[in-house]
Amino acid sequence: MGVRVEPVTEARVRAAGHFLHTHLNGQVAVEAWVRAVDVPWKVDAPNHGMMLVADGGTVVGVLLAFYSERTVAGQVERFCNLGAWCVLPEFRFHSLKLLKALLAQPDYHFTDLSPSGNVVPINTRLGFRFLETTTALMPNLPWPSVPGRRLVSADPEVIRRTLTGPDLERYLDHAEAPAARHVVLADGDEFCHVVFRRDRRKRLPLFASILYVSNPALFRRMHRMLLRHLLLRHGVLATLAELRVVGARPPLSVLLPDTRRKMFRSDSLDPDDVDYLYSELVCLSW
Repeated sequence: MGVRVEPVTEARVRAAGHFLHTHLNGQVAVEAWVRAVDVPWKVDAPNHGMMLVADGGTVVGVLLAFYSERTVAGQVERFCNLGAWCVLPEFRFHSLKLLKALLAQPDYHFTDLSPSGNVVPINTRLGFRFLETTTALMPNLPWPSVPGRRLVSADPEVIRRTLTGPDLERYLDHAEAPAARHVVLADGDEFCHVVFRRDRRKRLPLFASILYVSNPALFRRMHRMLLRHLLLRHGVLATLAELRVVGARPPLSVLLPDTRRKMFRSDSLDPDDVDYLYSELVCLSW
């Protein structure tokens, strides 16, 4: 049976979502897949990924993509974040056609922030590099609160009033992202925007993974207040924080022996130019 590669257009998003719900992760509803690729930030996306279509029009494989335009060192750069990838076993020989079709798009930097184990060597052969993902595990304890001018809040109105400039723009871009959770830390005139997602370890949805920290120095000073907030307000028992995101190993944390790989491919950007915003990680919960 012949197959062809087609872009995941607006008209084909539901078909892609139904395929991924059926063949990749049944715990993610079709509507959640559809909503995930309808990113809340403004971007002129050429597609939502690529799909393998067999003779007769049956979808037999999907690789999602999430696009964004970011300002890096004063230049506007275009990113393509590779998302969920699934191909039916009898068509696995054609799997690489999906990835190569996306990588063939010119003038993009590519990220893969949740590659499965068998995808990692494929990415490596195609020029992807690893991001440093050393991760600290912090217990979310009910640290005593100390009255004062320090503030921890997940109230959208408080966040909007506190953040300014590019920090506010990033928040507004992600305020409706399905998997992104937002907290603002404030100490006098200083503030820190923290973005996290609920995560699973050992199939237990009891963890928070820090995706973005706008002010690592303030994060370190106020991290106990944040951990208390995550426990009492969000019901998560522990927090996972990559050192490249939070800046340094937090006190009373444990470094994990194994971490989840994250990769990128770019001819001009360095690892420090890559973060986890504007990606599948903020758009899809699993």
